[in-house]
Amino acid sequence: MSLFEQILIARGLSGSAASEFLSPDYNKQHDPFLLPDMDKAVERLVKARKSQDKITIYGDYDIDGLTATTVLLDAFKSFGFNDVEAFIPNRFVEGYGLTVDAVETIAAQGTKLIVTVDCGSLSHKEIERANELGVDVIVTDHHNVSDVQPAAIAVINPKRTDHAYPFIDLAGVGVAFKLVRALQTKLDGLTEGNEKWLLDLVALGTVCDVVTLKDENRTNVFWGLQVLKKTRRPGLRALMAVAKVEPDTLNSRSLGFALGPRMNASGRLDTARHALDMLLARDNITAYERAEQLDTLNIARRSDQAAILKEAIIQADQYSDDAVLVVSGASWNHGIVGIVAAKLLEKYQKPTYVLQEMGEHAKGSARSYGDFSAVQAIRAADDLIIKGGGHKLAAGVTMPTANIQAFRVRVNEFYKSQNLTNQTALLLPKADVTIDDFAEVTESLIDQLASLEPFGSGNPEPILRLENVVVVDQRRMGDDRQHVKLDVKDKRGLRIQALAFSAPDYFFAEPGEQITILFQPTLNEWQGRRSVEGRLLHVIRDL
Repeated sequence: MSLFEQILIARGLSGSAASEFLSPDYNKQHDPFLLPDMDKAVERLVKARKSQDKITIYGDYDIDGLTATTVLLDAFKSFGFNDVEAFIPNRFVEGYGLTVDAVETIAAQGTKLIVTVDCGSLSHKEIERANELGVDVIVTDHHNVSDVQPAAIAVINPKRTDHAYPFIDLAGVGVAFKLVRALQTKLDGLTEGNEKWLLDLVALGTVCDVVTLKDENRTNVFWGLQVLKKTRRPGLRALMAVAKVEPDTLNSRSLGFALGPRMNASGRLDTARHALDMLLARDNITAYERAEQLDTLNIARRSDQAAILKEAIIQADQYSDDAVLVVSGASWNHGIVGIVAAKLLEKYQKPTYVLQEMGEHAKGSARSYGDFSAVQAIRAADDLIIKGGGHKLAAGVTMPTANIQAFRVRVNEFYKSQNLTNQTALLLPKADVTIDDFAEVTESLIDQLASLEPFGSGNPEPILRLENVVVVDQRRMGDDRQHVKLDVKDKRGLRIQALAFSAPDYFFAEPGEQITILFQPTLNEWQGRRSVEGRLLHVIRDL
């Protein structure tokens, strides 16, 4: 049995299951009308098309919301809606989701129907205000819901429990795409099959929102990557050029680490409208200008992030006994603190909340892992906060600045009440297969592993474990010598170089040491030469 076959079996893939996984069938889509309120939403939109009501797509400032907004703008144009606009809230003005002020502004501009994307499930008072102003609301969302839905025409959310839709983990852009698929059954303009040109957006939003890449998500991203390689959108072509992403070698990593951060930088530092304008650009010159603007913002984001992280680490060290870290600073941009929280979680292996102190109020983001729910911890502190919400592993919260210490105490008490054990073990990589040597770690294997794309949540890149390798050489790299490349050999004398960026101290094994490594095979191309390397994920000292 080949190494690739062993990896498939380790993932429960054999026979027809393997074939279906490796070649997802786009036509095996779930009926969109199984989603709650889809029939009501379609009925209202058909009516809006007939009377040409003014419609506002109410988006979000992250990449899931931006791609979902663009999906509906493109589709509605095809369906013949003539008066459609997009409203993208500003993180620093409106904040996340619907707001009463924004609803009143939109209503004053003559809008008769608001269609939300990636938000709205908990916007009870905002939707009530819209109704008072004679504006109907259709919610499309994938975030947590309440027991009682807001008084919208429709609340299309797979997280609701009162429906028969078989897959609940769609991204916001995935839900918007299902609305398009439903409208295709009732309206002319977007013929069957032509909706596939929207899959470049669906793939981008789905990967970057880190939802599980299974079921429809895998199918949409699998085919969306193919569409993105030949995208008709000048903006996405320009963004790939600026990010130095070759369309022919595009994969999910390109979306998550190259395209996504540049688009998200817009909303983190300024307004996400810049990113939307890039997606909507119709000519190459405008598209490239917008893409370069996003690249410049991303460079600034990285600089600000590094400065905040440095200060946050100093503060985190003062709370080393806490199971949950809560840190804050007055100069920290709350558009960036979510990334900093993820970095602190990685460094300290603890759930982390990072807040910007803005006078009397503080606002920030949380990142968690394992069995600790960041959003449930926020719920346990409802009496201390102004608002908060999100997911188990990522959440946002706003509170009086004076309550930060009390919040710190409360979330740590909540952690203790959960009686969690062995949580840090959940952060360690888990090998798909233990190999005997490097013999099968070849270019051919890497080509085979690529057929498992798209990689992401629920379908991580395969990890190999090899025991009893000997370190031949160690090379430190980076301004602070924080990266390491180990040259290791197996019992047969076969060698491979394994690289880790920002490596923890225990990765720096010395020549002559015998270790166990966990790594992902990669292909390095340099000056026309190709070599198989490893992305080093974990080092275990052999006893």
